[in-house]
Amino acid sequence: MANIIQFENVGLRYGHGPETLSDLSFALAKGGFYFLSGPSGAGKTSLLKMLYLAQRPSRGVIRLFGDDMVTMPRGRFPEYRRRIGVVFQDFRLVPHLSIYDNVALPLRVGAVAESTIDQMVREILNWVGLGERLEALPMTLSGGEQQRVAIARAVITRPDVLVADEPTGNVDPEMATRLLRLFEALHQLGTTVVVATHDLHLMASLPSAHVLRLAGGQLVDPTGALRHPPATGGANL
Repeated sequence: MANIIQFENVGLRYGHGPETLSDLSFALAKGGFYFLSGPSGAGKTSLLKMLYLAQRPSRGVIRLFGDDMVTMPRGRFPEYRRRIGVVFQDFRLVPHLSIYDNVALPLRVGAVAESTIDQMVREILNWVGLGERLEALPMTLSGGEQQRVAIARAVITRPDVLVADEPTGNVDPEMATRLLRLFEALHQLGTTVVVATHDLHLMASLPSAHVLRLAGGQLVDPTGALRHPPATGGANL
């Protein structure tokens, strides 16, 4: 299976401080499913930011879809970002748009026909349990509902890569399982999925996935061979 993302000796530092992440070397296969785990402050969000081109590394090489992103002019980043769906921890919904229009936004940017958009948006919002709230504004929703809207927006274009930062942190266990099945369905269609999470039970519910663990700013088991994380022993690794 071909690699869609490759890091070679990547390091990241902010300002003049010590490196937050050091010597990251790993490859993610096209169509693979990966959990990214590790304690709070381990650098999971920083690693994800480099994956979706919001942060350049301080050193090393990052290849995405076979191209070197470190030397790539920033002006070309939008064409790569359109192939990446992102679920942010802080949701980043557009506050003055309804949840329908928030989810439709990436399709409209891609010039999809409105008739197609309507069908796709209604279908995905029904899937995440918000089919009756199409005209609601984000501020009227709970944190868990906003999380579901953010996920719907990220997956609606069926991206080549889906990056999700703690995507089930604000929803109940039943909805967390439902959302994981949505990610799994995308994975089966060929999307490479990377989910950062603390939740051992969530990881245990998909034992076929690879687990990458960050500790001390470095990857433990960078090949992703660690499988079947235990379902007991608390919520955090």
